[in-house]
Amino acid sequence: MAPAHPQSPDSQSEAILLAHIRQDFEAPVAAIVGYVELLAEDAPKYGLDAFVSDIARMQRAASSLQQLVARVLKGDNLTFLGDGASQDSQATGSGLRHDLRTPLNAIKGYGEMLLEETLPEPFARDLQKLLHEAERLLGRIDDLAALAVEPRDRPQALRPDFLAASNAIDLITKPAQQDTGEATRSCRILVVDDHESNRDLLSRRLTRDGHVVTVAADGAEALRLAETHPFDLILLDLIMPGISGYEVLGRLKRDPRLRDIPVIMISALDQIDSVVRCIEAGAEDYMPKPFNPVLLRARINASIEKKRLREREQIFIKQLQAEKEKSEALLLNILPMPIVARLNLGETIIADHIPDATILFADLVGFTGLSAQLSATRLIKLLNMLFSDFDRLSLNFGLEKIKTIGDAYMVAGGLTDRSADHVGNVARMALEMLEVSSNTSELLGLPLQLRIGIHTGPVIAGIIGTHRFIYDVWGDTVNTASRMESHGLPGEINVTEAVYERLRDRYVFESRGTVQLTGKGPMRAYLLRRPAA
Repeated sequence: MAPAHPQSPDSQSEAILLAHIRQDFEAPVAAIVGYVELLAEDAPKYGLDAFVSDIARMQRAASSLQQLVARVLKGDNLTFLGDGASQDSQATGSGLRHDLRTPLNAIKGYGEMLLEETLPEPFARDLQKLLHEAERLLGRIDDLAALAVEPRDRPQALRPDFLAASNAIDLITKPAQQDTGEATRSCRILVVDDHESNRDLLSRRLTRDGHVVTVAADGAEALRLAETHPFDLILLDLIMPGISGYEVLGRLKRDPRLRDIPVIMISALDQIDSVVRCIEAGAEDYMPKPFNPVLLRARINASIEKKRLREREQIFIKQLQAEKEKSEALLLNILPMPIVARLNLGETIIADHIPDATILFADLVGFTGLSAQLSATRLIKLLNMLFSDFDRLSLNFGLEKIKTIGDAYMVAGGLTDRSADHVGNVARMALEMLEVSSNTSELLGLPLQLRIGIHTGPVIAGIIGTHRFIYDVWGDTVNTASRMESHGLPGEINVTEAVYERLRDRYVFESRGTVQLTGKGPMRAYLLRRPAA
C-alpha cells in the first residue's frame, strides 16, 4: 500500500469545511428518510391502510431529496457560492432551490394532510417530527443551493462554528498516542450524537430491534454514562462540540474498565485517514453518514457477538486456569512441588542422585491381628486418622511423604530441599509420630504400637510409571532404613550409627549394641529417646 501523503493546511481546512457541511445537511435529510420509513412500517400496524399510498409518495419524495442532496454534497464537486459568483452560478443556484423544494413540499403537503386525520399518538408524534425536520431543511435551502464557488475560496468560508470539526481533524491527523450473522439478544447500547434527530432516529431503530438504548448529546455526557452503566456497545459520532468523538474513543480505550466495550464510529467525515485513525485508536468499526439501517444493524450485531465471544473466551480461560490449579493441587498430593515445577517445564524423565537423604519407615505392630477384629469401616477410619496426622507432621517439618503400604508409612528428608536439617527434622517427626500413635490408642481404646526405623545416606529418587505414577526412592539407604524398622522394638525409634553420629550432640540415645539385620549382616543400632536438655 502506498504511504499516505500529509495534507497541506489549505486542503486540511477544506476537509474540515466539507465534513461539517455534509453533517449539517445530511443529518436532517437522513432524519426525514428515517421517519418516513417508520411511518410506512407503522401504518399497517395501526390499521391506516387508506394512507399507505400517500406515505409511499412521501417515501419516493424523501428518496429523491436524499439523492439530490447527495449529488450536491458529493466529494470534490462541493463548492460555496460567494458574493462574487457568476450569473451562471447564480442561475444554477436558483434551479437547485427549485429542485430541492419540490420533494420537500411534497413531503410537507402529504404529511400535513395526514396530520389532519385522527391518528394513534405514537404515529402522530413521528409525523410531527418528520414535518419539523422538513421545515428545518426548507429554511436552509438557500445555504445548500449556494454551494457553487471556486474551490480556492472554500477555506475562507470557515467560521467559528466549525471549531469542533477542526479540533476533530487535528486529533485524527496526529499519530495515535500510545498508552500503558444472526440477530443478537437484547443488549445495552449508548448512542452519542450532538444532533437530536440522529439520536432519536437511532434510538427508535435500536429499540425496535429489542435493545435498551441510552443517549448522550456530547462527549462529556457519554464518558459519565460509560463510567456508571454497563454498556455492551457505543455508537459514537466523530465530530461533536466540546470533547470530540475521537477524544472520547481514546479515553475509553485507556480506561481498563471500559476498554473492552466495542465502539462503532459514525460520521459524515468519510476520508480514509479518519477511518484508519479511529480503527487504530481501538474503534470496532466505522460507518459514514448517512448510514444504511440494514448494514448498521448487521455491524452492531457483529460487534456485540464479537464482544460476547471475547467474554466467553475470558470465562473459558478462567475455567481452564481453575482446572489447571485443581490438577496441580492433585499432583502436589502425590509429588513434591519442585518435581511438579520440573514436569511443567517439560522434563519427561525425573531421575536424581541425592548424595545425602534421610529415610524413615514406620509400621503398626500387630496390625494383622487388629484388622481381623475390626470392621472394614472402622479399620479405614483408624488408618485415615493416624496417617492424616502423619501427613500433617511431614508438612510441618518440610519432609516428603513417599508412600503407604498397608499399615506401613514411609517419609524422606533432603530430597528437594538439601539445605535443610533433614536428619534432625526426621528425628523430630519420629518422636511426634510415637506421641500421635499413643494418643490415638487411648482415644480409640485400641492397642496401637508404632515401630520406627531411620537411616541416612545417598539415594536415587525419581518418577516411575505412566498410569498412577509415583515419586519413589531407591538404594541401600532405603533398604537399611527398612531393616532398622523391621528389626526395631514396639514403641521405639531404631536408628543406624550414621544417624546417631549426626544427632548425638542434640538428642539422647540408648545403644542397642550390634544387631543382626537380614540381608545386611551385623550393624550397630541406637534407640532415639528425646531431645537433649
